[in-house]
Amino acid sequence: MFQIIIRNKLEKLVRQYFQKHPEVKLVAVVGAVGKTTTKNAIATVLSKKFRVRMENGNHNTQLSVPPALLGVKYPEGHVHSPLAWLRVFGAMKKRIKAESDVDVIVQELGTDHNGEIPHFGKYLRPDIAVVTSVAPEHMEYFKTIEAVAKEELSVTSYSATTLINRDDTDEQFAEFILSDKINTYGIHEPAEYRFETVGEQDVLKGFSGQFISPELGDVPAVVSLIGQHNLKAGIAAGAVGAKLGMSAAEISDGMDEIHTVPGRMNVLRGRAGTTIIDDTYNSGPSAAIAALKTLYQIKAPLKFAILGSMNELGETSESAHAAVGDYCNPEEIEYVITIGEEAEKYLVPAAKTKGNRVASFRSPIGAGAFLNKRLQKGAVILAKGSQNGVFAEEAIKMLLHSTVEEDQLVRQTPYWLNLKAKLYDNQK
Repeated sequence: MFQIIIRNKLEKLVRQYFQKHPEVKLVAVVGAVGKTTTKNAIATVLSKKFRVRMENGNHNTQLSVPPALLGVKYPEGHVHSPLAWLRVFGAMKKRIKAESDVDVIVQELGTDHNGEIPHFGKYLRPDIAVVTSVAPEHMEYFKTIEAVAKEELSVTSYSATTLINRDDTDEQFAEFILSDKINTYGIHEPAEYRFETVGEQDVLKGFSGQFISPELGDVPAVVSLIGQHNLKAGIAAGAVGAKLGMSAAEISDGMDEIHTVPGRMNVLRGRAGTTIIDDTYNSGPSAAIAALKTLYQIKAPLKFAILGSMNELGETSESAHAAVGDYCNPEEIEYVITIGEEAEKYLVPAAKTKGNRVASFRSPIGAGAFLNKRLQKGAVILAKGSQNGVFAEEAIKMLLHSTVEEDQLVRQTPYWLNLKAKLYDNQK
């Protein structure tokens, strides 16, 4: 009951804010994977023309979205404190009364249960919504991919217009699109907004070529994100910019400044002249396969893949892990190194059947120590895994060129480090 009272008050304040400041545009980002990278890319491009507000973390829940929209700090660690929420309400009321300090708000909306994306429509009316993907997520609750599609695409019912990633949203889900005011984006035609590479590409440096849009035609652009799945975030950013009236030069400059988000295909220097691709923020089957596909495109004398268990897959866990294991290519990977019980139980047998050499560990410490003994100059290491119980970033920590770069890893705050320390003690 307490949380419902708090939520209702927060939503009322957000309604008041947009009533007081109707000139402020709202861009909402939803989808099974890629929300935070896409949100950051959109904010980066839009900042070339507009004053933009974007919450730097990933506060995308029913309670954390309203404060983020108004630029008010979420009371992390104090969500059960009435006094903490009174402070939040006070700060939000000040935002409402003050002159607007932004032109566009970019906000991600998350879900892990049926009905959460539709609920945001009770108090939000995005000018543009971006659907990054429909893919397996929180399957212990959603059960079927159709349920995921219905949930994520419900944003079309209350948004003025919606951009849908055509590459990662199957046409069979069209029945769940509740508006005809949509456009598509993706790598290739027939997506209306797309990117055409020009010349030879260096996978570890991103993409150079042309952003193509109905409004502006061909726009020379560089997107320094790793992997085609991340390039789509850059395309979405260009598409939002074009829809909001940005010029070709502004969009080109903005796309050139898009940067990698920690833990999401972030390239780091490893020990002994190695390169680490840090994709440890979270993991799901489609994202893991996309990361492996990128690894295969890199020219290197030696490649390793650290693959952690993928959480919250419910009854689909066995088939999802097996699909990732089946995608592991022994001609590309020296060793498949797994972290966690689900990966060991389901991913490992499939990877072995494909002919891969595999080493399994319950903790990231064991995985990092194992790989640390096998590093060779020029090797490339991909690390991918879910957070709770996996924490593949701790394996990377043992492989970094310098401890200075630890601040680029995810979950390094005292809260997370204490949580992980307790987990490792229990695993001894």
